[in-house]
Amino acid sequence: MAEQSGNVVLSLEDVHTYYGSIHALKGVSLEVREGEIVTLIGANGAGKSTTLRSINGLNHPREGAIRFQGREITKDPAHAIVKSGIAQSPEGRRLFPRMSVLENLEMGAFQREDRTTFKEDVDRVFELFPRLAERRNQKAGTMSGGEQQMCAIGRALMARPKLLLLDEPSMGLAPIFVEKIFEIVREINAQGTPILLVEQNALMALDAASRGYVLETGRIALEGPAKDLRENEQVRKTYLGEG
Repeated sequence: MAEQSGNVVLSLEDVHTYYGSIHALKGVSLEVREGEIVTLIGANGAGKSTTLRSINGLNHPREGAIRFQGREITKDPAHAIVKSGIAQSPEGRRLFPRMSVLENLEMGAFQREDRTTFKEDVDRVFELFPRLAERRNQKAGTMSGGEQQMCAIGRALMARPKLLLLDEPSMGLAPIFVEKIFEIVREINAQGTPILLVEQNALMALDAASRGYVLETGRIALEGPAKDLRENEQVRKTYLGEG
């Protein structure tokens, strides 16, 4: 692995996660350091979302350890993990469709004890996503897919995360929105938030990330600097659609 600056924010060590008797993750080890965007790519069913569910407390591993900022969180409940500083923008966005954009953003902050910077954080989200500012009072369910994705990421940012998990942010979006979402992902990272990005669009993900992991049927098949993975023949054939 290439030398990285920054401390390890998140580490998974030999994580085994099951759905009933199905062995979904078979010894996954990975890490995210301060300042990084790390991407996890792989085919459908490879275990990408299961990896995020293992981190965020929705599906506890049977074996292995997950550490966040040096503290083990493997068995912590989901609400405690959010409180510790990990926020997620989930696959499929999962907004509250009948609530306004602003109300959805407020939901992202409800675990926070410190409400003094609430307005400042809303302003930050509106600065990142000017479209949301225009639609602040609109019901979230009536917006386009791209706008809903912006709202989902904005809601996660309202928790002031020390680590942001993004699950398939480009799924189902028009190409122009995909470009925009990835621009904003880079901007969030540049503002100081490390990101673990799960993404079907491997090319965009490897362009945005500093490092990447390739997951195949619950195991890490490849890992390394994103630029090296982009040039890897196996990755190019399997995930970048090159002959």
